[in-house]
Amino acid sequence: MTIEIKIHERKLFENIDYSEKTLRDREFFKCKFVRCSFSKSDLIGNSFEDCYFENCDFSMAKIRGAGFRNAKFKECKILGVDFSECNRFMFSFSFHNCFLDYSTFFGTKLMKTKFDKCSLKETDFSEVNLSSSIFSDCDLTGARFLNTNLEKVNFKTANNFSIDPESNKVKKAKFSAFNLEGLLNKYQLDID
Repeated sequence: MTIEIKIHERKLFENIDYSEKTLRDREFFKCKFVRCSFSKSDLIGNSFEDCYFENCDFSMAKIRGAGFRNAKFKECKILGVDFSECNRFMFSFSFHNCFLDYSTFFGTKLMKTKFDKCSLKETDFSEVNLSSSIFSDCDLTGARFLNTNLEKVNFKTANNFSIDPESNKVKKAKFSAFNLEGLLNKYQLDID
């Protein structure tokens, strides 16, 4: 039995509700998704290459084996998504003004990834290679960094992070003098 892959190229998908639906055996290339909901949908095994997502909802979507290469997310809600289950060979993103709270990137490679004006509350970055990434004006309240490669990561305008320099690689990471307390939280110092 052969599986027929449905290929979509340079298409616009607008105002479509895929919530709690199963989408399988699809490849999307240079497609644009605007105001689409993938909340609790099953996207297992699909691939999205050079795709753009704007005002979309991916909350609790199942993405095991799904590939995202050069995927751009703008003003999207991506709550509780387990990116560690994605296809590791198609795994590059940028996020602008997105909510990624309670998601996990555990053990992935996210080098040179841009997170701009994002909420990343309680997001798990344990054992992630984030080298040369940028967290521009992001809220990292409760985000977890453990055995994470943070070399050359820019945290200058990031807020509310707690990073233990002894449990992570932080060589040449960039911080502002105003947010250094996030490196000292474990010492329970009273800093004014």
